[in-house]
Amino acid sequence: MGKELGVDPAVILATSHGRRSIDVLKIYDPSKANYEYVSQVEGLIPKEFGADAKEVPGSRALLASLDEADAPWAIVTSGTRPLVSGWLDRMRLTHPKHMIVAEDVEEGKPNSACYTLAKARLGLTPDDVALVIEDAPAGVKAGNAAGCRVVGLMTTHSIEQLKEAGADWIVEDMHSIKFVGKDKATGGLLKIELHRLLVM
Repeated sequence: MGKELGVDPAVILATSHGRRSIDVLKIYDPSKANYEYVSQVEGLIPKEFGADAKEVPGSRALLASLDEADAPWAIVTSGTRPLVSGWLDRMRLTHPKHMIVAEDVEEGKPNSACYTLAKARLGLTPDDVALVIEDAPAGVKAGNAAGCRVVGLMTTHSIEQLKEAGADWIVEDMHSIKFVGKDKATGGLLKIELHRLLVM
C-alpha cells in the first residue's frame, strides 16, 4: 500500500498500528478511504503474506481455555472482517462468537466506541468492568476510555509506550495471561491470573 500511495511504508507503520486503515488513508489519500478498497486490500494480506505470520505466544492456549469453559470473549480490532477472518483461518485459530471490526464503528481506536460495542455484545453494561488485552497504544487508550482494565502486550510496542497510553499491567506476551475459571461467588465473573508482570 505504501508504494501505491507514494509513502514510505515505515512512515505508515509508525502511525498506523492499532488504527483502522480507513482512518490512516484519510490522511494520505482520502480517495481510497472507503471500505470497498480497504476490504479488498486487507483481504489479500493473509493470502499473500500468511506464510510469514507468527501467532502471539500463548494466544492459542488462552483462547482454547476460554472456549472450553464457554467463557464470553470477543475480538475487538481495527482490521476489516476479511483481514481478521483471513488471519484466523490461516492460523487455524478459533473464531469468536463476537467480533468487532473496523466496519462496525464510526470512529476507530483510540475512540472508545469499539469496546463499548463489545461490552454490549457480551451482555455487559457500560459501567461493567471488562478486561482488555492490547498491543497498541491506540487500543490501550480505547480500552481505558470504555471503562475497561487493560493488559498491555509488549509484542509490538515498548513498555514506555504502553505505560504512557495507560495500560494497567504490562506483560511480554499471552503466556503471562491465564484463565483459571469462573468465580461462582461473584455470579460467574472470569478469574484471570497475570504472571511475570513487567509493569503493574
